[in-house]
Amino acid sequence: MPLLARFGFLLLLLPALLMPVASAQALAPDEVLQDAALEKRARALSTELRCMVCQNQSIDDSDAPLAKDLRVLVRERLVAGDTDAQVVDYLVSRYGEFVLLKPRMAWHTLALWIAGPLALVAGLATVIVALRRRREGAAALASSGAGLTAAEKAELDRILNADGAKD
Repeated sequence: MPLLARFGFLLLLLPALLMPVASAQALAPDEVLQDAALEKRARALSTELRCMVCQNQSIDDSDAPLAKDLRVLVRERLVAGDTDAQVVDYLVSRYGEFVLLKPRMAWHTLALWIAGPLALVAGLATVIVALRRRREGAAALASSGAGLTAAEKAELDRILNADGAKD
């Protein structure tokens, strides 16, 4: 058995095994707080905040300089005594709602929350209507005798019987 076939599954697992290491490297040792409880809160907040440079990563996962600045800012605010909500509100006031990976439920973000379920319902309704039309069309075709006249049916039977006789 070739070596690649024997250990090929390890190549598939390698990216999954390295992923936690890559995200752990985003946090520099000088950013870590001495107080374990505050550090835990800071990490939790960092996973909810968007890196403004990477845009699809949290600041906890990003190596961008702005993400580092935001991580340091979160920790400074926590050390100053701010609650988690106060830290998030402060960052939203500075950077806007876009800094949140999960937008808040509000009237101006309602379209974000409703668009997905509405698209799903519209897609399901389209599939149901298409299946019904297809079924109705097949039933109408079957009930009409496939649209053949009596003379055409007789000719078809003659051709089919002639082909059967040749075999």
